Amino acid sequence: MTNARDIAVGLFATGVRAGATAGRLALLPVRLAARAPVVGPPLQRAGEALASDGQEAQARSREQLEAAAGDLLAAPEVERAVDQALAGPLTDTFARSLAKHRVAERVAAEIAASPEFERAVVDALDHEATLRLVDRALASPGLERLVIEALESRLTAEVTDRALHSPEMQRAVEHVASSPAVRSAMRRQTTSLAEELVGGVRGRAERADDAAERRVRKRQVAAVPFAGIATRAVGLAIDVLLAQIIFLTGAALVGLVASLVGDLKPAWLVAALGAAGWALVSGTYFVLFWTAAGQTPGMRLMRLRVSDHRGQPPSLGRSVVRFFGLLLSIVPLFAGFLPVLFDGRRRGLLDFMAGTTVLYVDREPLIVERASTTEALTQSG
Repeated sequence: MTNARDIAVGLFATGVRAGATAGRLALLPVRLAARAPVVGPPLQRAGEALASDGQEAQARSREQLEAAAGDLLAAPEVERAVDQALAGPLTDTFARSLAKHRVAERVAAEIAASPEFERAVVDALDHEATLRLVDRALASPGLERLVIEALESRLTAEVTDRALHSPEMQRAVEHVASSPAVRSAMRRQTTSLAEELVGGVRGRAERADDAAERRVRKRQVAAVPFAGIATRAVGLAIDVLLAQIIFLTGAALVGLVASLVGDLKPAWLVAALGAAGWALVSGTYFVLFWTAAGQTPGMRLMRLRVSDHRGQPPSLGRSVVRFFGLLLSIVPLFAGFLPVLFDGRRRGLLDFMAGTTVLYVDREPLIVERASTTEALTQSG
C-alpha cells in the first residue's frame, strides 16, 4: 500500500542519486584535464592544496564542536536535566534491564575467561610487593586480634549454629554418611581392626603353646603343625561362650512360652530338663561344626582345624565320640587336656578317643613336606 512517507523517501533517494551522477559528470572534465601532461601537474597541486584546506577546516570544525559540547555539558541546565533523568524511573528501568539480561555476570565471565585477566592476576600474586604485603598482614597483631574477635563473636556462633542446623547441611551430612565410599571405608577399618585384634591374640596363644611345652619338656621345641594347649583353650572358651548364648536364648524363649501355661514343677525336673537341653545344644553345636567344616567358630578365629587320620573332617560318629571325650576332659578340672603337653602330636583325651588331631591351618604344609620326605626316604631305603 502506497503512502506519502514512502513517496517522499523515494524522491529523496532519487535526488541523491541524481546529484551524485551530476557531480561525477561535472568533475569528469577536471579528471580528464588532470591526466593531461601539461595541465595535470598544476591541477594536482591545486587539488592537494584544496584537500589540505579541507583537512584544516575539518580539524577547526571538530575543535569548535568539542568546545561547544564541553560548554553545553558544563551548563547548569544540562546538569539539572541529568539529575532529573537519574531521579526518574529511567534509572530503575535501566537497572532492572541490566539485571534481567545478566549483563554484569556476562561481562564478569568474559573478563574472568580472558587470558589477559588471568595473566594479570598471576603477575599480581607473584609480585614481590604483593608477597611482602601478605607477609606483613599475616604477621601483624591486628589481623590476629581480628580473627580472634571474629571467632569469639556471637555472630560467628549464631552463623555456625544456623549452618549446622540448616536442612542443606543435614542433607549433605546424610548424603556423605550414606555414600558407598564411606560405608566401604568404615567396613574396611572395622575389619582391619578386628583382624589385628584376633591376629594379636592368635600370635600370643601360639607363642604360649611353644613356651608351655618347653617348660614341661625342659628342651627346645621345634615348629610343628599340631595345635598346642593355649590356642585350643582360647578356641574352646569362645565356642563354650557361643554355645552358652545359644542355650540361654533358647531357654529364655521356652521359659516365656511356659510362663503362659503356669510354672513347671517339681524343681528337680526343671533342673534335669535344663541340663538335658544344655547337653543337647552344646553337643549339636560341636558335632555339627566338627563334622561339616572340621572347625568351630572359635577354632576358625584361632586358625585351627580338627581332622581324622586321613586329613579329613571327622565323621559324625567320631564327632559324637569326641564330644563325650570333651566332657570327660573338662570334668576332672580340665585334666583331660594335659596329654597335649607331652604327646608328640599334641593330642588330648578327646583326640585319643576319637582318633583325631588338631592342626594349625597356617602350618598344614609342614605335614605335606614331612610326608613327602618320609616317602622319599622309604623309597631310597
